[in-house]
Amino acid sequence: MDRIEVMRLFVRIVERGSFAQAARDLVIPRPTATHAIQHLEADLGVRLLERTTRSVRPTLDGALYHERCVRLLADLDEMESVFRNPEPRGPLRVDMQGTIARFFILPALPGFMARYPGIALNLSESDRMVDLITEGFDCVVRAGDLPDSSLMGRRVTVFEQVTLASPAYLARYGTPATPDDLDGHRMVAYSTSATGKPYPMDFTVNGQLREIPLPFDVVVRGAEIYTAAGVAGLGLIQVPRYRVAEQIATGTLVPILEAFPPERMPVSVLYPQNRHLSPRVRVFIDWLAGVFEAANP
Repeated sequence: MDRIEVMRLFVRIVERGSFAQAARDLVIPRPTATHAIQHLEADLGVRLLERTTRSVRPTLDGALYHERCVRLLADLDEMESVFRNPEPRGPLRVDMQGTIARFFILPALPGFMARYPGIALNLSESDRMVDLITEGFDCVVRAGDLPDSSLMGRRVTVFEQVTLASPAYLARYGTPATPDDLDGHRMVAYSTSATGKPYPMDFTVNGQLREIPLPFDVVVRGAEIYTAAGVAGLGLIQVPRYRVAEQIATGTLVPILEAFPPERMPVSVLYPQNRHLSPRVRVFIDWLAGVFEAANP
């Protein structure tokens, strides 16, 4: 391995906290990674990494070297892209919310893979706020407002949301005409790993967003079971309209309070702000924006 490749390896080891995971990310044998770092430390005459049975972390010298490597590699990548503009290649790890992936991303993915055959995609599903650096993700796709200042992001679409209930629920509790009629109603409580607290329902009333926390009998975490709980008549739910188009068409869920819509839901692609945006991530984000633009013109 040349010095630039070793520097990239070292940066990845620090980010992942593991020789094995860094080697897997860069598609090189684990012994090659170990020998390369040993030679680097010998050449520099300093110990860069502290190794334990559970983790790897930089020494003080290693932290300084890592900081310089990140800046140097970012400058090098940017300079080369100006002159070569190469076809993006290499692994791309993306974590995304499951229903967004199922309805929008996966159906369009064959087109992306045909356009960029050199990119090896590794996809996973969650709605929690992952640690992109430690867990080795290049970017994540998330819905909702995401205030984490350690991440940069690009909003790719905004979904209309709707309030719904099952016919059985409405037969039991009645159909409210305005948010003021919600006394005595119940909701399915939705909780995410980010807060651990159920979200209140929200409605737009006279141009202002109004939050109404309703009582509930069940708390769920996950978009699919949230919708299923609404179909089962366990309470009112609020979801993006695209997700329940089939249930609305078949009558298993009924839109209500449509004159008082919930707040629209943004969808963003997030990536670390201190990492150079690689060509792989850049073309993926541009492609994703195009997918949502075509789906929501």
